[in-house]
Amino acid sequence: MGLGEALPSERELMVRLGVGRPAIREAMQSLETIGLIEIRHGGRARVVEPSVGRMVEQVGETMAHLLANSPASLENLKEARATIEREMARIAARKRSDADIFRLSEVLAEQEGAIDDPPRFRALDGRFHREIAGISGNPIFTVMIDAVFRWLSDFHAELVAVPGLENLTLSEHREILDAIRRGDAESAGVAMGAHLMRANELYRRGNLARK
Repeated sequence: MGLGEALPSERELMVRLGVGRPAIREAMQSLETIGLIEIRHGGRARVVEPSVGRMVEQVGETMAHLLANSPASLENLKEARATIEREMARIAARKRSDADIFRLSEVLAEQEGAIDDPPRFRALDGRFHREIAGISGNPIFTVMIDAVFRWLSDFHAELVAVPGLENLTLSEHREILDAIRRGDAESAGVAMGAHLMRANELYRRGNLARK
């Protein structure tokens, strides 16, 4: 069936498939959950366009469980994030416009002003990374980084913000921004990789020191 087309009614499906109404409704709810159809009250269900954002949301619950209970999964996620964000920084350096640099600079300035407001500082941290992803023009990058940052913030906040290390984050963000501004793709990738890997290690040490 094509996008936007209506599915047969419940009664028609019952007759065609030879099953009862509960089975049809359960199947329809499953299709809606995975984002293949939209169920409208008072009307027939319709086929919907696949959405990257919806797909990420569906994966979210499983990912959350893994991050909360599997150290190996967390390490894999950190490695994947570093790899993806290094390349996104390189792409940003090649594609950046004056407007992109202005937005990134504004976010960084806001983050500097929020150094004494941890929740806002962390939110702006995520926004800085999402803005870099957005420069690529590829919405999948933006959705992926947004999801990863939210997963880490919800289940391993120590990997995205630890009190007392805000100045480290800001200095490394400035280094990344400067490389992107210059159009130096290699330096942007190196700076992003160093930021993520160095921050992970320092955040870990910071937490151990506080235990």
